[in-house]
Amino acid sequence: MSYYYKITTTPVGVLTLIASDRGLAAILWQDDSPRRVRLDPRVENADHPLLLQAEQQLQEYFAGTRQRFDLPLDFAGTEFQRKVWAALVSIPFGETRSYKQIAEQIGHPSAMRAVGAANGRNPVSIIAPCHRVIGANGKLTGFAGGLDIKAFLLSLESGASQVK
Repeated sequence: MSYYYKITTTPVGVLTLIASDRGLAAILWQDDSPRRVRLDPRVENADHPLLLQAEQQLQEYFAGTRQRFDLPLDFAGTEFQRKVWAALVSIPFGETRSYKQIAEQIGHPSAMRAVGAANGRNPVSIIAPCHRVIGANGKLTGFAGGLDIKAFLLSLESGASQVK
């Protein structure tokens, strides 16, 4: 399977959007570890309709005019990871969940660490909003884009941050 990519600039830095013919497969951070999401081979295609749609929806999100994404997703992962990522998509805009709540939601109540590991491998950050998952104590925990960006995204969703 081939993957297509497009690079876009956002308020949280340069992102690489990756799609297959089935859906959006990844959003990679500028300093992302090459081992976090492995999708090859990739062909640059700045005019791929799905990538353009993803870019537009991200722009609307950062402008404060979009609270829900409407894109087909093509998650490449284990069955457990895909369950976690599907649970992420169900977290409402502006709300957070703990790793324990996600584990309970997917029917594995004692799998908080495994949920954390799957969350860390989420290939479509922002759209499958892993930034909305926090520690049981309410503290921010790991995020591929960095904790500063996680805090920014949560602030954006709370209405406390205005994107320029």
